[in-house]
Amino acid sequence: MNNKALALLVPAALLLSACTTVEPVIKDNGPRTAPCVEGGPDSVAQQFYNLRIAHPTQGVPDSQTLAQYRPYLSDKLYQNLIKAGARSDKPAAWRSGDLFTSLAQGATQASVYDASRIPNHDARNIPLRVDLSRDGKQWHDEVLMIHEGTCWVVDDVRYVADWPHSGGGSLGQLLEE
Repeated sequence: MNNKALALLVPAALLLSACTTVEPVIKDNGPRTAPCVEGGPDSVAQQFYNLRIAHPTQGVPDSQTLAQYRPYLSDKLYQNLIKAGARSDKPAAWRSGDLFTSLAQGATQASVYDASRIPNHDARNIPLRVDLSRDGKQWHDEVLMIHEGTCWVVDDVRYVADWPHSGGGSLGQLLEE
């Protein structure tokens, strides 16, 4: 290739590259009108579990508690918890026990795994392992974080411990009753 052809090709390549669109690294799962908590998926999940441990609740949270949880929860999970709380015929699994961990008594310590261990950094949802403990019992659950608008929020909790949860395999399944 001669120098004259190269001199014409370089500006044309630069012009074409300016016309391409750049996709965002993190895609979202739709808009969000609720407030957000700052941080990545692991940071938001850890803040949520810290709040839960500081202010434990049994069964479906009341409206005041749900208002505190709102910045941490996906729109779908928040709406499902509101609907569950409004039902007069709540199943037993909704009235007592910790809905956010495998152990009915709930956790007194939680440690969320670092999201940097997740190889797909442009995911819309990230399952994160959570190490939990209470009174010498230790177990693992999984929290599903999704990107909603500009926020990372909790969308579901998967009960992974060796003992069965009375509601099934996940918080989402429990609320489907």
